[in-house]
Amino acid sequence: MADPQRIEIYDTTLRDGTQGEGFNLSLQDKLQITLKLDELGVDVIEGGFPISNPKDEAYFKEVGGLKLSHAKIAAFGMTRRRGTAAKDDPGQMALLNAQTPVVTIVGKSSPFQVEKVLSVSLEENLAMIGDSVRLMHEAGRRVIYDAEHFFDSFSVAPDYALATLHAARDAGADVLCLCDTNGGTMPERIAYAVETARTKLGSNLGIHTHNDSGLALANALAGIHAGCVHAQGTINGVGERCGNMDLLALIASLQLKYKLDCLLPGRLKLLTETSRYVYELANMIPSSGQPYVGMSAFAHKGGMHVHAVQKDATTYEHVLPESVGNSRKILVSELSGSSNIVAKVGEKFGLLNDKAMLRKVLLRVQDLENQGYQFEAAEASFELLVLSEMGRGKSYFELDNYRVATQRQATGSAVAEATLKLNVNSRGELKTEHAVSEGTGPVDALNRALRRALLSHYPTIDRLHLVDYRVRVINARAETAAAVRVIIDFRVETPDGTSDFFGTIGVDPNIIDASWKAIFDAYQYHLGKQAQKA
Repeated sequence: MADPQRIEIYDTTLRDGTQGEGFNLSLQDKLQITLKLDELGVDVIEGGFPISNPKDEAYFKEVGGLKLSHAKIAAFGMTRRRGTAAKDDPGQMALLNAQTPVVTIVGKSSPFQVEKVLSVSLEENLAMIGDSVRLMHEAGRRVIYDAEHFFDSFSVAPDYALATLHAARDAGADVLCLCDTNGGTMPERIAYAVETARTKLGSNLGIHTHNDSGLALANALAGIHAGCVHAQGTINGVGERCGNMDLLALIASLQLKYKLDCLLPGRLKLLTETSRYVYELANMIPSSGQPYVGMSAFAHKGGMHVHAVQKDATTYEHVLPESVGNSRKILVSELSGSSNIVAKVGEKFGLLNDKAMLRKVLLRVQDLENQGYQFEAAEASFELLVLSEMGRGKSYFELDNYRVATQRQATGSAVAEATLKLNVNSRGELKTEHAVSEGTGPVDALNRALRRALLSHYPTIDRLHLVDYRVRVINARAETAAAVRVIIDFRVETPDGTSDFFGTIGVDPNIIDASWKAIFDAYQYHLGKQAQKA
């Protein structure tokens, strides 16, 4: 490293991240994420663009009432308009009125962008940068200058790109952040440009990268190696087009690989929790293969791998999952050996030395996978399978029959209705329950009817929620008679306010019955877990 010191972490999830497709946050979401980022130990949280929309204006009014222990809030804005004094520019006034301790000003680095987009002279652009930064600096704000399209400009007009940085620095900018706005620069070009800028301007440089070439993290690390001491990105890499640099991967890499501090002490273990918190608030499906924090980041499937990991985790893991708040996951499939079964449920169900039972479970798994089942994302169904093979399965209710009908209205809307008859094992007594419920679709109606039938007997199911539903055709050549695999993810609200997640699976040529099998497993698994806690 050129400067082996602490790297400042600047989060732009609430502004740049919300420009990503499918990533939307309410005002309350933004405030809650602010508190979570502060808990994580992020240094600067960019709250938004105060003049761009009412939500961001409201955010800056509300965020002042939050009790933050470490992070500073930044308001983001552009340079003043052409032909307007900075003090008379509405955008500049909005930044000051946001009353944030940090202000981030973005300016053009590229002659092409200046002349084609802003339609101003190169000299006027330099004045716009200097005037805007100076106004914020003189108002007592810490100023971060984001040099938009810096690396693209540096490759064709290096003198002008550097001149824009000089204009910002001379006006009082505290950090000069070099932006790979289009995400197309290669790491060696990042390093060369940063080294040149550092030689010319000193060490107050930052790096802001996008992932359009799949190199956002590599480019950020290249910039830090070359002397940047400030890094910008988003939680989970959300952002426009292919996304921003994922701060979580950067933080873990800096602290675990390069031994560089970038969070408050002891906060690295909050990375996984923070990742999933943001996904949940934004109602997004987490990326299972996300480095460090993904559900599959420390998942092992091959029997040989599992056998080795049991002896020494470093055989197939580059860091300990606990270091980033994640956990090891042993998958079970037809590729598995007994080692996988032992690692997953051996101790839990007392199977460590029961080779006959381990073999029986493995053969059952292989038989079901031949039918189309897959248990990697359906751990709850797998545990129920093991208990059944051991003769220890407990049924909290049994299906007598169900019927699902869908009626399409003349208006074009469709309503599904499910009628369900269950035999419920309630306090040792068998009771019959009938329930009828409507839903937006047949699966929703069936799930609602099941909840209605069980709720009076098992009130804890009120904390069980279906959060994701996935269906896959198995034997496509059979066309409409093909079997389908349904995997459903569920969330359980815990008393401490957090959530537990698990998945179940069903396979059948009838998509409704495949869905029923997955739902059936989910409720049986949940009720079994609650009984263990009682």
